[in-house]
Amino acid sequence: MTYRSLTANEIAQLQAQHCTCDDWNNLSVHPNFNPNYVKHVHFSGKVRIGFMDKTFTLEGGIPRHSGLYHSSIHNCNIGNNVYISRIHRYIANYDIADNCYIEDTECIATTCASTFGNGIKVSVLNETGGRSIAICNKLSSQLAYIMALYRHRAKTTERIEQVIQNYAASIQSSQGYIGENVQITSCGNIKNVYIGNNTHIDSANELENGSINSNAIDPIYIGNGVMAKNFILSSGSQVTEATLIENCFIGQGTQLGKHFSIYDSVYFSNCQGFHGEACAIFGGPYTVTHHKSSLLIAGMFSFLNAGSGSNQSNHMYKLGPIHQGVVERGSKTTSDSYILWPAKIGAFSLVMGRHHHHSDTSNLPFSYLIENDDDTHIVPGVNLRSVGTIRDAQKWPKRDKRKDPEKLDQINFNLLSPYTIQKMYAGIRILETLKELSGETSETYTYQSTIIKHSSLFNGIKYYQMAIHKFLGNSILKRLETTQFTSIDEVRNQLRPDTEIGLGDWVDLSGMIAPKSEIDRLLDDIDNNTLDTLTAINQRFQEIHANYYRYEWTWALKKIEEKLNKSYQDFTIQEIIDLALTWKKSVVDLDNLLYEDAKKEFTLISKTGFGADGDDEIKRLDFINVRGKFESNPFVQEVQEHIQKKSALCQDLIDRISHLQ
Repeated sequence: MTYRSLTANEIAQLQAQHCTCDDWNNLSVHPNFNPNYVKHVHFSGKVRIGFMDKTFTLEGGIPRHSGLYHSSIHNCNIGNNVYISRIHRYIANYDIADNCYIEDTECIATTCASTFGNGIKVSVLNETGGRSIAICNKLSSQLAYIMALYRHRAKTTERIEQVIQNYAASIQSSQGYIGENVQITSCGNIKNVYIGNNTHIDSANELENGSINSNAIDPIYIGNGVMAKNFILSSGSQVTEATLIENCFIGQGTQLGKHFSIYDSVYFSNCQGFHGEACAIFGGPYTVTHHKSSLLIAGMFSFLNAGSGSNQSNHMYKLGPIHQGVVERGSKTTSDSYILWPAKIGAFSLVMGRHHHHSDTSNLPFSYLIENDDDTHIVPGVNLRSVGTIRDAQKWPKRDKRKDPEKLDQINFNLLSPYTIQKMYAGIRILETLKELSGETSETYTYQSTIIKHSSLFNGIKYYQMAIHKFLGNSILKRLETTQFTSIDEVRNQLRPDTEIGLGDWVDLSGMIAPKSEIDRLLDDIDNNTLDTLTAINQRFQEIHANYYRYEWTWALKKIEEKLNKSYQDFTIQEIIDLALTWKKSVVDLDNLLYEDAKKEFTLISKTGFGADGDDEIKRLDFINVRGKFESNPFVQEVQEHIQKKSALCQDLIDRISHLQ
């Protein structure tokens, strides 16, 4: 765009409209500039102004014509159709794009050469900084996980940090940016903040040294009373209601509000934080805390639902707060629960009561941890039969708020995966060993400072076996679905893996489930500079995630081969049919357990509190009209339909291959 100098008549008009300028020669304007819409403005430094043809319509139908009013502007490039009014101090060193609306704000300024929050180190887990994460606009939960947890690979973490610092240096600028269609109203000080397209900031108190990575597809909203310092907000996030943020990365689709306080923490995609406090936490995708007096501190979480008053502490130290805890994916903490770090809680577990024995239950997933007489009792595998677990797994994909086509975090929502199934194999070995060592008739067993009752141990083995059969059977049915076979050789050929990748251990990198071998290869490529940019690293994570089901089949087939003690090339039709039937039985048995668990929600005890001022019949009718009948409950119907659907899938496979025997 070619800008021009002001004419003598335009300068005279501006002066008549109470405008002043240190040097009118430093003010340039769009060829279609109209001085009628510039009043009571002081200019200094070099300023460029676009044209002003647009009228904004406020709530209630109030018109505001674009223009500059009652402000002081220093070293700014102002786009077309911008409205700026009542800036109490000044706007300095900013490029302001088209169609912005800025009103009643204290100060907007870039005060130095800034990276806008990029490169800031956040002391997660270890408050002394031993696991610091350098945050940036393109930070994924996977890359952050490597930086925080893979300190045993010092070269790798150093190179990642250098990549981030290089990125930060590349965007460093003494000129701030306010993108297109931004609204900023009734705010305090905004200093050294990058503001992306379509951001809406209303009544924020103070924003300092940060990036607001909003865009037209997935805008960001910042509301009343918010204070943020040293931060990065990702697309689609919402921060409202006097939330306090300091030294934080906030992921895509995350919501913070209701006086939430978060510092020295990272929150990735679709997290929620209301009322409570987070300090030095690694909040993987779907870390959720909604309640007052809840504290998340020095812990790693993902797919977490923290109950009211949930708390942890890392006070068992003498040389600084180094203790940390890990609550693996999909877990819940009940109201007033407490965990004393260090501790590690297995995936999809439920924590009830207070626990201070530093247990490691990572190889006993889907468990209950229950406080009883100051001891930690564990019920292995029982969450596999919980309605709540299944409902959570169904809800997470539906609650993915990310609209941005560039999704930073790679998220796997699967309840059963090589990651959780390998834990179950380990869990069975643990429980079987306990049974051998202590005897089958022992009333209780001890593992990792936890107590396991006799019935819980035997049931845990049963539940894990059922889940393993379900996963392996589901894998083979998926592999063989819809295809019409004419020979056993065709079946075996279909079973052949597409890749050798997938064997060995699997890991959960804060939402992404992947073979450890592939993650090791990625890290080696970072070490040797094959991956030397954030874009390249994130693309590799995307590739691994996109190939999940190929890798999963390689792993699952190996487990089936180990089970049958033969290669897939020697599988018989009858063996495949037997696997399908075992799968069907496990699916049906687990669904029946879910059905019975759902029934508990409709027992007499559940009806307590219903039927005010009436007899039992009124109580029953009140309950039905509020909760509905058990048979018509959507989840109950879904369970019944699931049994029928899976039974039909099993029979379909049998029908397609039985004639090949």
